[in-house]
Amino acid sequence: MSGESIVIVGAGHAGGCAAAALRSAGFAGRITLIGKEIHLPYERPPLSKGVLSGEADPTTLFLRAEDWYSEAQVDLQLDTHVVEIVPGRKVVVSEDGKTFSYDKLLLTTGARARKLTVGGDAGPDIIYLRGIDDTFLLRGRLTEERKIAIIGAGFIGLEIGATATKLGCAVEVFEASAGPMGRVMPKDIGDIVVRLHSARGVHFRFHAEITSIHRQGSGYLIELANGESVEADVVIAGIGAVPNDELAAEAGLAVSDGIIVDEFGRTSDPSIFAAGDVTRHYNPLLKRQIRLEAWQNAQNQANAVANVMAGRAVPFAEVPWLWTDQFDMNLQIAGHPMDWDRLIWRGDPDEGHAIAFQLVDGIPVGAISINNAREMRFARQLIAKAIPVDPRLLADKSCKLQELCR
Repeated sequence: MSGESIVIVGAGHAGGCAAAALRSAGFAGRITLIGKEIHLPYERPPLSKGVLSGEADPTTLFLRAEDWYSEAQVDLQLDTHVVEIVPGRKVVVSEDGKTFSYDKLLLTTGARARKLTVGGDAGPDIIYLRGIDDTFLLRGRLTEERKIAIIGAGFIGLEIGATATKLGCAVEVFEASAGPMGRVMPKDIGDIVVRLHSARGVHFRFHAEITSIHRQGSGYLIELANGESVEADVVIAGIGAVPNDELAAEAGLAVSDGIIVDEFGRTSDPSIFAAGDVTRHYNPLLKRQIRLEAWQNAQNQANAVANVMAGRAVPFAEVPWLWTDQFDMNLQIAGHPMDWDRLIWRGDPDEGHAIAFQLVDGIPVGAISINNAREMRFARQLIAKAIPVDPRLLADKSCKLQELCR
């Protein structure tokens, strides 16, 4: 194995974790980690919160100090854009013509912000928060009393909205659907989130269809399909992400809104693997393919796939888990339910601490906690077991979830 060469394309959270996991697993061959950004591999969740507010030092995002890469003999190639994979020759080619040979290739190319398509001349001015540089750009514009328009009431939009409000901005959120975080959140919990933000001055416009955004003096004019117009000093869009799977598709790999991989991270080419936000991977617990944009998936799937590449064939099988911090609320979500027929509350959300279970035929398929992180571990275990649980026991706080797991 010491003669093998592994190339990792994508030096974000997943790529950085994979490089370290390869060394921890005993891989002694050559590792080349190639990243398009100029920054060391870093975590993204604090970008919309502590780093954006100025409370956290951006250097705390870095997975490891720069010295680690040379000490671990990881050839870190930053500011390098890979434009082609040539599977027949087992090389990747960068924009400046450099080639990197591999025995095994790992794609951790992540995802990019989905761009808003509306009329008007302000398109190039709309801000999208995806990386450190985006945060620096936005931070300079979130000054007190500025009118901030946020398009999209998903995690990223609401986190930015909470941070901007705390900085003294006037925040208005535009959402095309009937409520926030509609893809992952029951309406009951979406209503709680709206009340939380509204109590702190955030204004929501649901069923908001934006037709155009125009420059107007030093600011912008947002025009809606219902004839209304809204002025703003800054326009931010958070309407989802698009997997960076074009490189894989052009190399002939199977893709479908993400690179298709099995539970071991293998693509349709036996020498090429993928991990993180860019993958649509098979989850043995859910028994279907899913694509996740989450810190946990970026880290844990990358670690698991790195171990497979190093010779330890253990599948990646975890209950999906993600979280968001908005004002003083920590919201955690476990599972990946496509539907549910019953919602069971454990605790009173109006008291600030509760957890809601989504059930299908009595089987927990999802759980959402509000300022109740300590119970999420056991909620995930219940979801993984996939067996019916008495709803009365789930709702009874005197019955410990740990006992139900047993």
